[in-house]
Amino acid sequence: MAFLELAQKRYSVRCYQDRPVERIVLEQCLEAARLAPSSSNSQPWFFVVVDDPSLKDAVARTTFDAVISFNRFAVQAPVIVAVLCRNRPIQRVAGVFRGIDYGQIDVGSATEHFCLQAAEMGLGTCILGWFGQASIRRLLSISRGWSIALLITVGYPADQLREKRRKPLGELFTYNKGPRG
Repeated sequence: MAFLELAQKRYSVRCYQDRPVERIVLEQCLEAARLAPSSSNSQPWFFVVVDDPSLKDAVARTTFDAVISFNRFAVQAPVIVAVLCRNRPIQRVAGVFRGIDYGQIDVGSATEHFCLQAAEMGLGTCILGWFGQASIRRLLSISRGWSIALLITVGYPADQLREKRRKPLGELFTYNKGPRG
């Protein structure tokens, strides 16, 4: 599959089939994430794959409540991957001087590698940034040295790819100078 075709195919899935995801397939997605670039080759990520149904449901329930309900679909996903981050000292120091969290950038790259590989294999994913940190830390026995950067819901999509709404390309770049306004 050509890369632009794959990029078009990948979308945020919010409706999943009631079908398990094979671990061998998940491990191919993890291998793609492993190959992502990172600042100073720090590879600050770690992935906790949650495929035990009761534990996965408990993690999913931390992503919504009575007031914030937009992640309620997470309980449908047969797998949730917790993406952890631990910055090395050099990234922390550089981040202080530059005001940039390089670990979060690196985790974003690895997460998108995971999601693109999943799309190529017919899986759907959705990246979640809203969840209960403390609850997930307790549920998954995550030590204090790690932060939980993101969650990824994973499964076989029950819906169809819809047309992507994106700004026209001409609104997103210029050559040799910054944007006006």
